[in-house]
Amino acid sequence: MNEKIRDEKTDFLFRAILELQDVDECYSFFEDLCTVSELQEMSKRLLAAKLLKNNHVYVDIAEKTGLSTATISRVNRCLKYGKDGYITILERLERRK
Repeated sequence: MNEKIRDEKTDFLFRAILELQDVDECYSFFEDLCTVSELQEMSKRLLAAKLLKNNHVYVDIAEKTGLSTATISRVNRCLKYGKDGYITILERLERRK
């Protein structure tokens, strides 16, 4: 984790998220925590990561998600050079299918 954001407050948030037990609890918590726009943006980025991992092109991803190519590029950089957060989650979701 980037040391600029790692602190007790962020640890507290992440521990809280780990306590959520199902999708309904996630909806309740995140609807209280985030704006609708923030939730939609995060879900679009995760979908973009999935599509990039499956070799979709930027134009296709932009059309499906509504994200800018700059944001898609950022997600792609995270996939290639990041801390593997997207990869970890996408692989776990794929195994659960």
